[in-house]
Amino acid sequence: MVRLLRWGTNIATGYRRDRKHVAGQTSRYDMTERKWLIRFVFLETVAGVPGIVAGMLRHLHSLRRMKRDNGWIETLLEEAYNERMHLLTFLKMAEPGFFMKFLILGAQGVFFNGMFISYLISPRTCHRFVGYLEEEAVCTYTKAIADIDAGKLPEWEKLEAPELAIRYWNMPEGHRTMKDLLLYIRADEAKHREVNHTLGNLNQRTDPNPFVSSYIDPSKPHPSKDIKHIRPTGWERDDVI
Repeated sequence: MVRLLRWGTNIATGYRRDRKHVAGQTSRYDMTERKWLIRFVFLETVAGVPGIVAGMLRHLHSLRRMKRDNGWIETLLEEAYNERMHLLTFLKMAEPGFFMKFLILGAQGVFFNGMFISYLISPRTCHRFVGYLEEEAVCTYTKAIADIDAGKLPEWEKLEAPELAIRYWNMPEGHRTMKDLLLYIRADEAKHREVNHTLGNLNQRTDPNPFVSSYIDPSKPHPSKDIKHIRPTGWERDDVI
């Protein structure tokens, strides 16, 4: 399923990750600054869906049962908000055309309803799926950063991040370039990957959210909101419960 989504996104954004760059030659598959931004916008409009769907359904479930949710809702809504901030940041730099907006509308409609039904059936599978989806996002931003380092995106070499991003990530002086921005966003996506793989390892009804829990010995590695002890494949249930 993740490969299918990646294929569709590649078609929509004109992206071919396996195409070798030949110096002095251009083609319609070369990733320019504009193409990267359009790809980022498309990805973030999809990436912001799972967190809000999962958070909404767990919120309603908590209301129906008249019981607490063990801290899951907060983290899921934070993820959705963070992905939306990624989108708003890129929209400060590029406005997609009518055709891309039409694709985004269709993709969001299909993905939202698919995620809604799937989460009702198997939340664990959905979190695992989102973890793999976030891995694709990490790979995409890694490739864009590599293109900057290789000098393939000259307009971004000294471009400063939008003021919105500087305030949101509290980017320090001297570290506010486009590359710095992508590093921040890649770190966010890596954290979402860890969170969803971890949630996928837990009992969906009874286990507390380990990312907002208190630990008897905080000096030992444990899940947290930062990236100090990040685990790409998530934390096993035995490690946190």
